[in-house]
Amino acid sequence: MNPQDAVDLTREAIVISLLISSPLLLVGMATGLILGLLQALTQIQDQTVSFVPKLMAMVAALAFCLPWLVQKMLEYSHDLFSNIPHIITGG
Repeated sequence: MNPQDAVDLTREAIVISLLISSPLLLVGMATGLILGLLQALTQIQDQTVSFVPKLMAMVAALAFCLPWLVQKMLEYSHDLFSNIPHIITGG
């Protein structure tokens, strides 16, 4: 295994982890922005007012995106395991 293979495996793992985490992070960010605006308009500054809806929105996004997330992880795992002989032999 040459150093370029290790760099490629690491890069692919980072890209997959960013791709998988992005739907939940985007939903949490958008919900937080909307709730922050509502809190600023109504002057309600309680932390639980923003935490519970954000948590519920992220759980709903996870339930909605779960089949796609599992498919991406299975594709990545299958590609990783099927390329083990190629990576070990270096050719």
